[in-house]
Amino acid sequence: MSGLREVVAPFVVPGPAGVAIRDRLKGLTAGDVEVLRLVGGHLGSLASADLRARCVDGPEHDSDRWAERKRGLTCGSSSRWAGSITKSTHDQWGLARRSQVARIQKLQAGIATVSHRLSLPVGEKGSKRAPGGYRSRSEWHAKSRRLRVLEDRLEHERADWTAGRVRVVRGGKRLLTSRHHLDAAHLTEEAWRRRWEASRRFLQADGESGKRHGNETIRVSPEGQVSIRLPAPLAHLANAPHGRYILTARVAFAHRGDAWRDRVQANRAVAYRIQEDVERDRWYLTASWTIPPARTVPLSCVRAGGLVGVDMNADHLAAWRLDTHGNPVGEPRRFGYDLSGTAAHRDAQVRHALIRLLHWAGRHGLAIAIEDLDFTAETSREKHGRRRNFRRLISGMPVARLRARLVSMAAELGIPLVAVDPAYTSRWGAQHWQKPLTSTQRKTTRHEAAAVAIGRRALGHPIRRRTAPPRTHQSDGYGHRTVQTGPAVSGREGPRPRIPGPRTRSVPPDAERTRATRTSKTVRDVRSDQPWVQDPLAH
Repeated sequence: MSGLREVVAPFVVPGPAGVAIRDRLKGLTAGDVEVLRLVGGHLGSLASADLRARCVDGPEHDSDRWAERKRGLTCGSSSRWAGSITKSTHDQWGLARRSQVARIQKLQAGIATVSHRLSLPVGEKGSKRAPGGYRSRSEWHAKSRRLRVLEDRLEHERADWTAGRVRVVRGGKRLLTSRHHLDAAHLTEEAWRRRWEASRRFLQADGESGKRHGNETIRVSPEGQVSIRLPAPLAHLANAPHGRYILTARVAFAHRGDAWRDRVQANRAVAYRIQEDVERDRWYLTASWTIPPARTVPLSCVRAGGLVGVDMNADHLAAWRLDTHGNPVGEPRRFGYDLSGTAAHRDAQVRHALIRLLHWAGRHGLAIAIEDLDFTAETSREKHGRRRNFRRLISGMPVARLRARLVSMAAELGIPLVAVDPAYTSRWGAQHWQKPLTSTQRKTTRHEAAAVAIGRRALGHPIRRRTAPPRTHQSDGYGHRTVQTGPAVSGREGPRPRIPGPRTRSVPPDAERTRATRTSKTVRDVRSDQPWVQDPLAH
């Protein structure tokens, strides 16, 4: 169909590749806290220097340079601490390069949109596929200046990309900028300093299989005892043999604790990270390890018993159960969440909504179909212009976090996930399914209709329902023509082809009439020799 982009086929989402669990370090003494801050601050300074050296090397960095950096860090820490620092630095540099590419692509898209709108006459209306001109001459002038700003930024980004320069701030650029706006951030200088130092500490160590309890640097025994290998300059702080410091606090992972304990007892690799929550004045230990990828269930098996279509919105998840044939079953469900407040509150709301959705799908033994959303290019003001509320709505939707949470939690419960292309699901769902599913007892929303559309696409059925022919063109002898096509028909979501012949193609041109002529409804046209035939539909 002209003007519509190609729809990507649905696929079963693979499970997570790793596990991360966290527990609070309770009962730390003042000496323990002081040692953690000294070790984290010392290693953080080494990490900052290593990051600077990695940024200076740029794309010319190779394995020899990596080994040289590691040897330089080993003198001030240890071989394993140096390995963790160099690996973290390399990952951070790679993330900065990927972000640089995304920034260039976003600037190019914005420049193309503004250039197109500037080329149109002022006040010209746009279409569904392309925006129109700007509303006034003053707005046109402001956007022309905006275009020059975007072009200048793009030139600088391309120059940095070509030269291999990246701009990274250990601790975060947002926190660094808030130092000059303490009143707006509701922080004092002392509180900001504590956050800044906590964010720049380095207390993480990679695991190593075959070593005692899976990690020689930060070691946690099955009983929960935590010990740290101190760097060489701080070895005098050790309270245990071999330059180690044993913390007073004990950990007991409530979530996946048995799996962690089995790995530790088998001396399998476990990575640890210690960090301070300045707002709550607490310390946490995070353990993580990789898991073998779970075997993906074939899509045909997932579709065998139907599934649950889910439409994600700014304040709720709209879900509807569908059978194998794509027909809605039962009543739609709504799982709401509140995305206002702190980040921890928003994350808890998302988890609560997802667990209710997963438990409902698990009770019926069904898979879940969800859109493969990505709003990274949908929040620019060049695309949506004055629609600030809409841009704020899209930016506030936790797409990435919800997707990561759903994949992890569904894998834990053994519920398959099917990702579908989000193209036209809301539009076609409202157009073809909202009205047929609305009754006097139930009012179907656009989001619930979109959930039906998502589920039908995951099942391999068409979303769009073709309009029935006019009443006068429907043949009672050949039956009512279906309004849908089979799932195996090519191009089933497009318009029906133009074939010469009768409009509905229900009766061949040379077919013999098999039904007697009805009597005319007007007395003037009735002939005396015409037999009366009763309408077969009248009873």
